[in-house]
Amino acid sequence: MEINILLVDDESDFVETMVKRFGIRKMPIDSAKSGQEALAALAAKDYDVIILDVRMPGMDGLEVLKLIRERAPLTEVIMLTGHASLEAGMQGMNLGAYDYVLKPADFDDLLDKVRKAFERKQLNVKARKQGA
Repeated sequence: MEINILLVDDESDFVETMVKRFGIRKMPIDSAKSGQEALAALAAKDYDVIILDVRMPGMDGLEVLKLIRERAPLTEVIMLTGHASLEAGMQGMNLGAYDYVLKPADFDDLLDKVRKAFERKQLNVKARKQGA
C-alpha cells in the first residue's frame, strides 16, 4: 500500500536528498518549503504522514503542527529537530506528533518511523470507522 508522505523543510539540499532516497524505495514524497506551503498541500491532498521541520522561517513547525491537528487529525506527524531544539521535538509530541527525529536524520530510522506512523494511522482510521 502506498503511503502519502509530505516533507516540510526549508533546507533545499535536505529536501532534495530525502525525495531521492524515498524515490529509490518507490515511495513518492511531496515536499513543501514553508508552513504555509505545507498547509496548502494538505488542503489539496490527504497525507498519511507529514515529516515536519521544527525550525523554519515565518511559521515554525509547532505552529504548523497545531493547524495540522485541527485540519487533519488522523494524519501522523514526525518532527525533525536539531540538537539545539530537542525540547521542541518533545513539545511537538505533547501537541500530538507521532515522534521526532534528530537532524541530521538517519534515513533508515526515519523510514522506520514513517512506516510505523502509517500503521498507527491505519489503526486509527479503522477504529474511527468501527465507532461511527
